[in-house]
Amino acid sequence: MDSDFSVSKLPSHVGIIMDGNGRWANLRGKPRSFGHKIGSKNVETIARHAFSRGIKTLTLFAFSSENWLRPKDEVEELMRLLERYMNKFRSSAVENKMRIVVSGDRSPLSDSLIRAIEKTEKATESFRDRTLILAVNYGGRQEIVYAVNKLISEGKPVTESSVSEYLYTAPFGEPDLIIRTGGEIRISNFLLYQGAYSELLFTDVLWPDFNETEFDKALINYSGRNRRFGKVE
Repeated sequence: MDSDFSVSKLPSHVGIIMDGNGRWANLRGKPRSFGHKIGSKNVETIARHAFSRGIKTLTLFAFSSENWLRPKDEVEELMRLLERYMNKFRSSAVENKMRIVVSGDRSPLSDSLIRAIEKTEKATESFRDRTLILAVNYGGRQEIVYAVNKLISEGKPVTESSVSEYLYTAPFGEPDLIIRTGGEIRISNFLLYQGAYSELLFTDVLWPDFNETEFDKALINYSGRNRRFGKVE
């Protein structure tokens, strides 16, 4: 950690809603696909930096279950970017002992993308200190319904704790901090169950411009908060 960076407490698990790629591109007279391409490159930059700061788990909202409603060419480009990312980033993830996990419903994804995801997960599954979760075809409501149906099918009681155990992200705990870039002030169906007591931070910075300095600002902001979880001090 840099000598000039010091906080009293760090989140263990950070979630980020990566918003603003399209607007970033439009401001530069470029197609939205260009913004997604630049935004995808920022994933590795922020992941490396987050882990260097001591974050254990980073969950990034890569593609929501509602994003299928976007124009077909944009969706296809996002899927191509994700597949290229999986294949290109695999060796770097192994080299840096970074575990890659994809959370969400994979059934609508192409066979080649599913193979790329599975190959990357398999190659990095032994790493435990640094976990990057990519939420793909993910929706918080969808995830809760999945967990409840799974419990019912197995004849198990539906309780707060049992639902938590059947969520896609169950092995990785709940996010301490959720960040949304791009200026919108909503969580858009992201980690609804897990984020019940997460600290929320909204920034106007568009995702391609959300650099290491901006991430550090978020950590400093988090450090100054008092998490009471409904209790009174």
